[in-house]
Amino acid sequence: MNINAIITQLNLNKVKLSYNSRLLLKNLGDSLFDTLTDSFTSALKKIRFRDDEKALTKALNELKKSLLKSDVNHKVVKDLIATIELKTKATVIGKDQFLDAMRSALNDILDVKGNKGFVFAPNPPTVILMTGLQGSGKTTTTGKLANYLTLKKKKVLVVAADLQRLAAVEQLRQICSSIEVELFADDETKNPVEVVTSALNYANSKLYDVVLIDTAGRLAIDDELMGELEAVKKAANPHEIFYVADSMTGQDAVRTATTFKEKIGIDGVILSKYDGDSKGGVALGISHQVNVPLRFIGAGEKMEDLEVFLPERIVNRLMGFGDIEGLAEKTAGIIDEKKAKEIAKKIKKGKFNFNDFLEQMEQMKKMGSMKSLMGMIPGMGKMATALKDFDMDNSKEMKLIKAIIGSMTKKEREDPELLNNSRKQRIAAGCGASQMEVNKMLKQFKNAAKMAKKFSGKNGMKDLQSMMGQMGGAGAIPR
Repeated sequence: MNINAIITQLNLNKVKLSYNSRLLLKNLGDSLFDTLTDSFTSALKKIRFRDDEKALTKALNELKKSLLKSDVNHKVVKDLIATIELKTKATVIGKDQFLDAMRSALNDILDVKGNKGFVFAPNPPTVILMTGLQGSGKTTTTGKLANYLTLKKKKVLVVAADLQRLAAVEQLRQICSSIEVELFADDETKNPVEVVTSALNYANSKLYDVVLIDTAGRLAIDDELMGELEAVKKAANPHEIFYVADSMTGQDAVRTATTFKEKIGIDGVILSKYDGDSKGGVALGISHQVNVPLRFIGAGEKMEDLEVFLPERIVNRLMGFGDIEGLAEKTAGIIDEKKAKEIAKKIKKGKFNFNDFLEQMEQMKKMGSMKSLMGMIPGMGKMATALKDFDMDNSKEMKLIKAIIGSMTKKEREDPELLNNSRKQRIAAGCGASQMEVNKMLKQFKNAAKMAKKFSGKNGMKDLQSMMGQMGGAGAIPR
């Protein structure tokens, strides 16, 4: 399937997913919030409202148990349930009213006042202090944030001010090299204040848009760490301080974030390792408990795997309604619009070839994990779960596909219709695959090309919705 074609079709139709249209898109899942989304859907599927308070009580009890199992803080659960009950009872008690109340209550919990995403200072450079405990993923998150800003065409300087951990500077150097962002490091000093002061002078002289300062962490909060951070904060005079919290530590992430806020002051939280073994509940409560906005979520090992946390969109994901706007924004800075139009024309004419396919794969790699992408596309929730461990570079399937295409001649890659039986035999021998594997890949390619062509037609959106309705199955919030 050509994901860019689907995205293009969705954007061209300016999709505004109302409740009625969502009936057609039965399962809209989300990769970042699988466990939490399941908590809502599994509870609600058991409910059959008959406009009475017994049904509401049962729904609230099911939801309460599911959220507690998902490691949502008990106080957050209590507040959420109370708000949903109050808002539902304010009107006629029914399933629609219950869902509306739940949407409103989730927004209240998640929408802590404060700026969301990344906010640029009126006069550059915008200086950000990255803080967190050792092992929280702070250095990797600094790289991810730098990559995110680079895709927005910002000139970014990363400062290596973590001089406590031996490998920190080298790790940051490798990260910056991989994303082509400049690193400021000074191997001649062990004083982070000196490094930060020199870095800011350099950033001002070279007209950088953003300066990200990676600071030292400890295995636990202590006076020495806080003293160093205070000194660095004074030297940097940052516009904002981000605290990187390890989501795998569950409610401990909330407690450490609260301590950092009290001792050093923080303006936003970034949750790291959200693709790990955590149950996900920390994301639902950390802003509410710490009273600091959750700004980003890191889910995946790649530099592209960083999501902006926008409450209204996250509520859609939690309730199983997808995030088309987020997907469009994610792809906007990566997909070449001119090339996308050329590909769209080829798809409509049935001229999509293997060179185009490889080019699309390269673009998709830049967007992050397949699971994250598929989770944002309406109707692909179950597929997102199936693609949990799929790697665009290293999966067995992708390696085989690249090997098969690599064994083709230039003309064969440009014109798939040339591939007769003898050519397939030669290709199979050339890449070490069986002819059955070659035939299977070619069949999948043709089917994907046909599907993309169908979606690019006049009835593309209607066909897409029909397919999603068939693929959705169980898992959506019932209406």
